[in-house]
Amino acid sequence: QVQLVESGGGLVQAGGSLRLSCAASGSIFNFNAMGWYRQAPGKQRELVARIMRGGNTNYANSVKGRFTISRDNAKNTVYLQMNSLKPEDTAVYYCNADRGWLSDLWGQGTQVTVSS
Repeated sequence: QVQLVESGGGLVQAGGSLRLSCAASGSIFNFNAMGWYRQAPGKQRELVARIMRGGNTNYANSVKGRFTISRDNAKNTVYLQMNSLKPEDTAVYYCNADRGWLSDLWGQGTQVTVSS
């Protein structure tokens, strides 16, 4: 089974940038979509950004204009470029694979902390 491994999290000051990577151990080409979700302490996991197999993207309103999701099928990797970070972006960020009728895949998560 394909495994997802996130990297790129860390501590950054407000206004800074980070780029998260999600490396899959197998092909992501045929997956319906790849996405990034996040979960802050005491809150539910929420969708941050999603990129469909055909390349269409959608974003949470709170990150539109600041975050960009992209995918490199040749490298089986999905990225999340995060700019103009805010303290409220602090959360554990999870990579997700929507495989259609098969169960979703999740990575182990990477912590992003934005200091004010």
